[in-house]
Order: sequence, then structure tokens, then C-alpha cells
Amino acid sequence: MQLVGVRCGLGAFARDVDGEDDAVVTSRVVGTADPRQVHPHSAGLTSAHYLTSVRNMDAVQVHQVRSFNRTVTQRLGVLKENFLNRGRPLGAARFLYEIGRGGAEVRNLRARLELDSGYVSRLLRSLEHQGLVKVRPAAKDGRVRRVTLTRKGLREVTELDRRANAFAESVLAPLSVAQRDRLIVSMAEIERLLRASAVHIKAEAADSADARWCLEHYFRELDERFNTGFDPAKSNSVNAPELTPPAGVFLIARIGGQPIGCGALKVKDRNIGEVKRMWVCTDARGLGVGRRILETLEVVAREYGLCTLRLETNRMLKEAQALYRKCGYLEVEPFNDEPYAHHWFEKAQI
Repeated sequence: MQLVGVRCGLGAFARDVDGEDDAVVTSRVVGTADPRQVHPHSAGLTSAHYLTSVRNMDAVQVHQVRSFNRTVTQRLGVLKENFLNRGRPLGAARFLYEIGRGGAEVRNLRARLELDSGYVSRLLRSLEHQGLVKVRPAAKDGRVRRVTLTRKGLREVTELDRRANAFAESVLAPLSVAQRDRLIVSMAEIERLLRASAVHIKAEAADSADARWCLEHYFRELDERFNTGFDPAKSNSVNAPELTPPAGVFLIARIGGQPIGCGALKVKDRNIGEVKRMWVCTDARGLGVGRRILETLEVVAREYGLCTLRLETNRMLKEAQALYRKCGYLEVEPFNDEPYAHHWFEKAQI
């Protein structure tokens, strides 16, 4: 069942139907020549990264990205050590902003901002020395460090917010009303596409904490969307061992270290595999994540020596059906007795 959300068993429903402009993605598994030979309990495929490479990029596109980066970093003052005239570079100011008024766990900050642990440690020492933050063990787990803003730190964040708003106004002020509108619309689109380019897809254990998080949200959404509700116990079997090499694989998509979607491959026999558990969280829909997960599963299936992929979906998941058809899946006669399925799809010669 799928959402692209729903397990490619019952249909994806992520808003990836705008994926005509999605980059063509190729992927490969690192660290194993033949995934079928990986023992279910070995690190092998379950910990392998899928590297993606975008084809058909030309020198003009690369030049434009670099030119854009130079313009933006200079215009925003990223090159200065005195960001917004507050005596510290942008990195430190951004870190204060991300800590927020409620504080945060250091490990979560590091993952969200994709920063090296050594750099984060140096940042924290500097901010502590300035009296802006305090770092203490978390109340429930002494092994976890938690950082909070001091009163001085709270005042500093308030001042940074004020100055950041003033700077944004200074960017817009010289422009006409029409130019402002164009800039804001373009910024929103660029931010959306940059988020899409920041998505990483990796094979992980199907019973990991993040996998369970994805599946819990996936099941909850199916239950809300299906006319009959959804009970995993009544659906066809798709358990962790069945999604562990060499029986299958479980993928998790992330942005900034946070899980935003999943998908799985279940091997049926030497030639056929089934796509399962496809889901993308609401906030990440429209970024082409569902399509990328599906394409990556196809690559994995080829590495397994499979020729055909199958999946089933519920009639309520119109987005999933559109995604599958766009990716070359054809509707076929039922090939299983999945009680929540109304449509069955197949793609041969993957």
C-alpha cells in the first residue's frame, strides 16, 4: 500500500506529479558487487549509501549556479566576519537562531545544519565564552548535551531578528513593486528547489527508530485517507526481515538529517520484486522525493537482478496512481489478495 506516500503496495500519494522537471537520477549501491549475496544481518546493503548523479548538466548551468552563489553570499554579507554588525560571522549568528528560545539538543542542531562535530564544539565554546549560551546534560539522558540561550543570548537573538528584518527591507526598498513580487516568487521557488537538491536517500534497517517513525506516520495517514480505515495487521505481510538483504531493502529519505520519507523493495522471486511502504511527509511533498525514492528502488532492483517491479494501491490515492503511470508502470490484473488494494501496477524490463 502506498502513500508517496503509501506502501508501494497501496499507492504513493506524495505530490510528485509535478515531477516532469525532476532531474533524471541514477544511483548505485556502494560496497557490494552483488546485493543478493549480502547476509541479512551484515552491514552490507542495509548501511549502504545510494549515490545520485544528475545527468545532462552542462557548463552553462554550472556557471550560473556558481555566479548565483557569489552574488548571494556577497549581497547577504556572508563574506564578512561582522554579520549584521554584531561582532560575529553568519555561522555563529545562525547557530543562535537555530538554538531558539526553547533550546535544542546539540546532536539535533549538528544534524539539521549538517555541521561537523568539531566545528559545532568550537562554536559552542565561543558562544559560551561570550555568555550567550549554556550547555548542560539533558534531564532524561546525561549522555545527551542540550544548549539553551542565556538572558544575554535571548536579547542578542531579539536584536539579530530586528537587524535581519531591517536588512531584508533594505534589499527590497530599491526595487519597484513588480520587481519585489518577482524577487519574492523567485526566492520561494529557489528555496523549494534547493530543499529538493538537499534530499539524501539511504538504505537503513527496516526496524530502526527512524524507519519506525516513518511507518507510524505512513499507517496513520492511510487510516485517515482510506474509506475503511487501515489496519496493518489485516494487510499483506511486509515485516522487517522481508525488507532486509537479501530478501529486500528499506530506504529512508532525509533533509538535514531528518527523515522525510521512505520506500522499500521486497523480492518475490528471481525476476520479480514488489515496491512497498512508499511515503513522503506532508512538508516534503512537491519536491520530487517520491519519484526519487521510486527510481532508487528500481536501481536497487536491477542490482538484485530483477526484471519486473509490481505494486498495488488504493483508489483514494490518486497522486500515487499518477506518479506510477508517469514512471512507466502499467495497470494490470490483480496479482495478490491485498484487501486494501483497488489498482495493481507493473513495470517490466526495468
